[in-house]
Amino acid sequence: MNTEKIKKHFTDNYLISPTNPITVNLIGAGGTGSKVLTALMEINHSLIELGHAGLSVRLWDDDIVTSANLGRQRFAECETGLYKSVALVNRANRFMGTNWKAETVKFEKDELKKLPKHAEASIYISCVDSVQARFDIADILNLQNNRRHHRDAPKYWLDFGNSQHTGQVILSTIGEIKQPNSEKYETVASLPFVTDEFGELLKQSEQQDDTPSCSLAEALEKQELFINSALAQMGCSLLWSLFRYGMTQYRGFFLNLKDFRSQPIPVT
Repeated sequence: MNTEKIKKHFTDNYLISPTNPITVNLIGAGGTGSKVLTALMEINHSLIELGHAGLSVRLWDDDIVTSANLGRQRFAECETGLYKSVALVNRANRFMGTNWKAETVKFEKDELKKLPKHAEASIYISCVDSVQARFDIADILNLQNNRRHHRDAPKYWLDFGNSQHTGQVILSTIGEIKQPNSEKYETVASLPFVTDEFGELLKQSEQQDDTPSCSLAEALEKQELFINSALAQMGCSLLWSLFRYGMTQYRGFFLNLKDFRSQPIPVT
């Protein structure tokens, strides 16, 4: 008889019953990031309705809205020329009555190799379009790991990535998350960074042509219309389960929209 326990990761206690809204850095406001922000609005409202303190989101992106962004990303024609982060956060705040913040710079270390201003957060969500950007974020999060007794101590990194038809979402812990004693499950305190576990795979998949698209038609040659929104919904469902159920058996998934296959990644 197989008595091996199911492996589960239990959510950090502070996320379940915080004294203040949970701080979130959303990095990237493009095809995926713009849709993740909408999902975070829904998570925030639902958490507050359940008596939780909700979320406090800071959106990082130095890009400007262009006509090529309309349609596939969450932007209106009247927002052309605005910073993506400003357009999205202003709309979210007007819609939900929140006080979320926009940063019109890249999320990166400064010339003195110091952390960006306002970089502290409990949850980091990356929706970036280059492998190097992921490794840069990993470097910053490793520095943040030394601030574990700060109020906004770093706890989780949720990374979204995709190619034309496929994508993946990977949940990582920043350091170890204290786990409860459990007779029923085998608890897992640490979930590896995407850059540690899939670093070589990421480097091999790096596209040489990362020039911006000049039109929506050109953009659709590089990415299917709904790959970003499918990843955003499924990935934020994983984040929601951390809050709602206080645990997860899965730490992400691979998605193939061409043949509609999804492969969950179990906690190991």
